[in-house]
Formats: sequence, structure tokens, C-alpha cells
Amino acid sequence: MEELSIEITKKEGANLPLYGTEFSSGMDLFAFIDEPVTIRPMERALIPTGIYMGIPEGYEAEIRPRSGLAYSFGITVLNTPGTIDSDYRGEIKVLLINLGDKPFVINNGDRIAQIIFKSVVRANLRVVASLPETSRGKGGFGSTGIRG
Repeated sequence: MEELSIEITKKEGANLPLYGTEFSSGMDLFAFIDEPVTIRPMERALIPTGIYMGIPEGYEAEIRPRSGLAYSFGITVLNTPGTIDSDYRGEIKVLLINLGDKPFVINNGDRIAQIIFKSVVRANLRVVASLPETSRGKGGFGSTGIRG
């Protein structure tokens, strides 16, 4: 497994991201808030984490939902995956939405999302007169079958 060194600073009292298990691909992110935040059904909230990262050039971080929050309460990351570019130096914040049917309360220190680090490939676009043909062609949504 490749390892990547990330420089990080944090506000006093904020939790550092942590891997939940030995083979987790994502690190848990924790809420860093002064008072509980209630997200009502179909509402969204931007939750600070109190951390700042120096992601190396050639890498990005993706913010993804925690499966347990999504399954149990309908809480997910609205712009999934949220992208943090290597040149961003502001506080990491997580845009959550409540797709459930009950209000959900976030407390300071709650695990709210996960962060994954990935290498970035930059594309060089080349304008051409036409694209090569494929067996799929222009078939889009549902064109390869809806189920099984």
C-alpha cells in the first residue's frame, strides 16, 4: 500500500482524522462545533472540522459519506465526493444533507464523513472532427440494462 505524507494543522480541541480499522481506505472526519447542529429533513448544513491540510501537488482529497450515517439516518455528503484540491489551505468543512424523515443532531466530536486521498491525472484535451466508433455508441442511461 502506498503511503502519502500530509501536513496538517488544527484548531485547539479539534480531532485529527483517524482510520477506523487497519485496512480502512478513508479516515474519519469529526465535527468541530461550539454547539449542537440540528439538520431537519431535506435541509443541509456546512459542518467545520477545525483542520487544515497541505495536500501535496499531484494529489487531491475526496470527502465521502459515512455508510452508517447514510443507512441509519439518511445523512450524506451533498456534493459527493467533495473535492479538496492540493492548493486549498482553508478549513476542511463538510456539506451534509438530511435525506431522512427525522431531524438529526450533530454534536462536537461526532464522526461526520470520511476523507480519502487520491492521485490526480490531468487531461490534455484534443479537439478532433469525430470520435472512434464503439459497440455502445451513444447509448446512455439504462442502455446496458436496468437490472441484472
